[in-house]
Amino acid sequence: MAIARFPSFVLDCPDPVSIATFYGALLGWEVKASEEWGEVRSPDGQQCICFQPVADYRAPQWPGQDVPQQMHLDVMVEDLDAGEEAVLQIGATRHEHQPGTTFRVFLDPAGHPFCLCVD
Repeated sequence: MAIARFPSFVLDCPDPVSIATFYGALLGWEVKASEEWGEVRSPDGQQCICFQPVADYRAPQWPGQDVPQQMHLDVMVEDLDAGEEAVLQIGATRHEHQPGTTFRVFLDPAGHPFCLCVD
């Protein structure tokens, strides 16, 4: 028997509204956000990513560890080129360090690294 229904991930950020809007557009999920809290939820409600504001937020520095990333999201896409074009249009930045060929590293508008991946 499960103790919980589903996990959610909570990311620190400077502005929950802008980051929730970005991930809502990236994943096609419902966005609920205010200055105090943001979240995006999958259509079936079984997955959730949340965003909490942090005073003096410092974006992770990847691949260095001066400000560790602590976690990142891998988002599966069918085509890396099409996925890259789409995430750049909604506000992502392609990271200069690209260590693989089956994934690409980007930064969300708050500087969190995330990857677009293909199987």
